[in-house]
Amino acid sequence: MKILVIEDDETIADYIAKGFRESGFTVDVARDGFEGSELALSNIYSAAVIDIMLPGIDGLTIIEDMRKQDIKTPVLILSARRTVDDRVQGLRTGGDDYLVKPFSFSELEARIEALIRRGTPEKESRNARETLHFADLELDPWKHEVRRGGQVISLQPKEFSLLEYMVRNAGRVVTKTAILEAIYEYNFDPQTNVVDVLVHRLRSKVDKDFSTKLIHTIRGAGYVLRHEP
Repeated sequence: MKILVIEDDETIADYIAKGFRESGFTVDVARDGFEGSELALSNIYSAAVIDIMLPGIDGLTIIEDMRKQDIKTPVLILSARRTVDDRVQGLRTGGDDYLVKPFSFSELEARIEALIRRGTPEKESRNARETLHFADLELDPWKHEVRRGGQVISLQPKEFSLLEYMVRNAGRVVTKTAILEAIYEYNFDPQTNVVDVLVHRLRSKVDKDFSTKLIHTIRGAGYVLRHEP
């Protein structure tokens, strides 16, 4: 899931982005209203966190423009303004929730997750919560939990995202380019072995202690998740 954060305070923006990334989200950050507006109006996000007081274009105008273009991205307004009138104005402009600074990240994350659940169609929400199975592997996308043969496997966010991507594409060869786009959101070759390193880390956790290997390298093509006794 992808989150947009529009916040001109660099410390706060980095704090929010770090927290969401550690929870497995992909995050875009804009530090002024011009960049934030461009991102909000031209990309698809699961949710957005938008400050009101921004250089260039203010947050309420960005939200207003989103709603005028029928962009239904759930928006949490983050602001130092704390009066009832401020909150009412923010919600009437098109915001879905309002959180006053200073705030705790745990509350921010809980509110964003609630907005995402509320805005996700029932079938899509059910699919997102559905535990994925492949061979003796179980993966819970919502709780970010993985088990193999009943044994809990602890994965870092990128490792989890890669495994989920491979499970959803089980039996199909996924190329390094596809992984770069799906996991790192690169639409270019960064000329590094970042994919090889990530696959190696994932394989050491998913396959190392099991006789049957699930992650296989297809030389010159990519990787595939398949069950080979």
